[in-house]
Amino acid sequence: MAFVITQPCQGEQAGECVDVCPVDCIEKGEDQYYINPDICIDCGACVSVCPVDAIVEEYELMPEEEPYLEKAEKFFGNI
Repeated sequence: MAFVITQPCQGEQAGECVDVCPVDCIEKGEDQYYINPDICIDCGACVSVCPVDAIVEEYELMPEEEPYLEKAEKFFGNI
């Protein structure tokens, strides 16, 4: 399971998550940051520094947040 960046990141794009990621799996997209689910090691370092609480574990996604996992997979060419 990977972490997923959700709606609160759109427009905010603070970027603290990028600085703390030990495996460099977070990249900036056009409207938000994305976590590469194939590289994420589930350490959770990004969660604690996100100022808008936009990062959740994949298994905790609410149904309305599931499109953000799909957006990340598309961004990284995984689907």
